[in-house]
Amino acid sequence: MEVALSGGETGRAVVDPFLDTVGRVVAPDGVVLLLVSTLTGYDEVVARANDRGFAAETVVEESYPFETLSVLALARD
Repeated sequence: MEVALSGGETGRAVVDPFLDTVGRVVAPDGVVLLLVSTLTGYDEVVARANDRGFAAETVVEESYPFETLSVLALARD
């Protein structure tokens, strides 16, 4: 659980492996919803999703003094 909360050095220790493998289990017309923090590197997460064949669209976001949280909808290109 600690890794999930801290995210490792880059903040993406859980997100990167998830994006690397989620394509195996999501249906061709399925959508993945992913909560991303600016502390995690929003642009890096979107770029990795794109590299794995997913288009990313921000569904909703909420800003706080120290970060912005965004829910991304990932769908196959």
